[in-house]
Amino acid sequence: MDISTVGIVGAGQMGNGIAHVFALSGYQVLLNDISQDGLEKAVATIRKNLDRQVSREKISQDEMDATMGRITTTLALEDLGQCDLVIEAATEREEIKDAIFEKLQPHLKPTTILTSNTSSISITRLASRTDRPEKFMGFHFMNPVPVMQLVELIRGIATDEETYQTLLKVVESLGKVAASAEDFPGFIVNRILIPMINEAVYTLYEGVGSVTSIDQSLKLGANQPMGPLELADFIGLDTCLAIMNVLYDGLADTKYRPCPLLTKYVEAGWLGRKSKRGFYDYRGETPVPTR
Repeated sequence: MDISTVGIVGAGQMGNGIAHVFALSGYQVLLNDISQDGLEKAVATIRKNLDRQVSREKISQDEMDATMGRITTTLALEDLGQCDLVIEAATEREEIKDAIFEKLQPHLKPTTILTSNTSSISITRLASRTDRPEKFMGFHFMNPVPVMQLVELIRGIATDEETYQTLLKVVESLGKVAASAEDFPGFIVNRILIPMINEAVYTLYEGVGSVTSIDQSLKLGANQPMGPLELADFIGLDTCLAIMNVLYDGLADTKYRPCPLLTKYVEAGWLGRKSKRGFYDYRGETPVPTR
């Protein structure tokens, strides 16, 4: 089926990035959030990021203006019902995602494809609570969305081939690359990445190295663009912990046990960049390690 209108639930860091790339690629985008302030911040962020692309001559001013013209916002979730494709990009909590799909369901067109940008929650389970499990998929973008090239496509047990092929073409139209993953906890990227971050936290917890030495070692010794603790702060320590818990609960293997220090930081509200403190303190001009 042809996709021309895209509804996005959640205007946060992931949602506004997804809106950005879809609108830039010619899709009509309807962006939903629970607060007007959230929507206004999202639009401002999209405009700022497009401005940066114009200044770097990656797009023209006309392309930017056309992109902004393709983005509409709404506080009413039911408005998204007539979209060809809906992408849920809300908080990484299963009960919230279930409630969104339940509220949206009565307003959907029969042909609407439902997707979730979840980074770890079972697609099969989310799909089973809707009226269209065959038209439901995981559509996992990487952060920051306008920059990162990968999109994970995750089929639930009931997802049909037409839905998969449709989303494969959508990813290609965005100028991104699709990686197909099976519906197991963490999919591909987070199944590998988050345990690595968790192990870095254990390395800190056990006193093997400091924040600086751990990040420096992985950047210079493994050629990673960001150290694992710096990356954890960028992702959000609460998100890292939530994914580790999904892996631990879903795979029942003690190697996925979240590090107690990661739990402690989240309990303190030190969630990384978004709260100004995590493994680094971001309240000054330059980040300072907190351990």
